[in-house]
Amino acid sequence: MNSQRGFTLLEVLAALVVFGFVMIGLLQGTRFGLEAWGMQARDNAAQADLDAVDRTLRRLIEGMDPGNERAPPQIHGSASELSFVGAFPTDNAAQGPIDATLRLDAAHRLVFTWSPHLDVRWTAAPPAPHMAVLETGVARFELSYWAGAGWQRDWAEPALPDLVRVHIALIGKQAKTWPDIVVMPRRERPDE
Repeated sequence: MNSQRGFTLLEVLAALVVFGFVMIGLLQGTRFGLEAWGMQARDNAAQADLDAVDRTLRRLIEGMDPGNERAPPQIHGSASELSFVGAFPTDNAAQGPIDATLRLDAAHRLVFTWSPHLDVRWTAAPPAPHMAVLETGVARFELSYWAGAGWQRDWAEPALPDLVRVHIALIGKQAKTWPDIVVMPRRERPDE
């Protein structure tokens, strides 16, 4: 008498069905994981661009020249443009002071223009300033200035504001509003 027992056809089919469901689940999980990874990589790349612009704006505003008793700070701000004398947004102190402007141009680009600051009057037209595009696809660029009484849309005082708030909204696929950037300009010169 032969007492070997094997699997029936029904048991083999049931095992194959269970194995198929497990494989489908694993494939779906892998696909979901790869899609999530790709989305995270795209978000990280977009965030890196925003971080670079954020750091540059903060360094520029922090680097505004606070002036002194003889020469007050040179700053003129509106809701859409900020011009000032300050430091270049790098660690290179040898760069010297610059005349800087932040504004939104007609092509919806946030631009930073600068030229060396000279305490002289030009007898001819000054050289054209340098320009750097900080961000493209900008729908709105709004500035406001804090002075004891609250936020103001314009600044033409002979002193630096206590705080500067920058509001940026993007257009296109990345249509989102950044969190407001609030920066306090320095109160004394680094060499003092």
